[in-house]
Amino acid sequence: MATIEISTLAGDERFTAYLAEPEGTPRGAIIVIQEIFGVNEGIRRKCDRWAALGYLALAPDLFWRLEPRVELDPDVEAEFKRALDLMGRFDQDGGIRDIEATIREARRRLPQGGKVGCVGYCLGGRLAFMTAARTDVDASVGYYAVGVDGLLHEKNAIAHPLMLHIAGDDGFVPPEVQAKMHEGLDDHPRVTLHDYPGEDHGFAAEMGKRRSEEAARLADERTEAFFAEHLG
Repeated sequence: MATIEISTLAGDERFTAYLAEPEGTPRGAIIVIQEIFGVNEGIRRKCDRWAALGYLALAPDLFWRLEPRVELDPDVEAEFKRALDLMGRFDQDGGIRDIEATIREARRRLPQGGKVGCVGYCLGGRLAFMTAARTDVDASVGYYAVGVDGLLHEKNAIAHPLMLHIAGDDGFVPPEVQAKMHEGLDDHPRVTLHDYPGEDHGFAAEMGKRRSEEAARLADERTEAFFAEHLG
């Protein structure tokens, strides 16, 4: 497990990413896209778990232009407010370019023909949708993605499989938004939606008060099967 540097697409700057490597040849790579709390311990644990399953895992620091290497705790009110401020100032289009640079770095580290997926949470879930629509990533998963209703005009650009986990009692994704997601995506041949009635935003966090064990395990099992099918 290590922190590495990745060149931006323009090649003029570098940002860090947490890297977790499996034993032996990777079966593929997975880009783990952060929540609004940075590449914190929870995100690193996600990477370590994917490495234990045989994947190369990378979590890029997407807030590096605002505050490099920030790590926040969602259970601490002051840090939660700080995270919201960072999200409000974050350039999401720039974030997608950094994710694309990370995809390229992951492919460089794989055997020829190796596939790369991405999985994101909260803000990262939204970015996973955008990554599916704007890059050549091989498969994408978003957990409790925010604001997808405002991205549905990009759905026709999704060429590779995308899975979205929807928390039924999500204060950041109200029922009317969830309905628009289903209306816009249920008939998309590359998109699969899973609903988790009664679950709140952040239910699959690795640690802390937000985690809901049964729902988290179910969602993660579905994600593992999805990547096994589409990445190897």
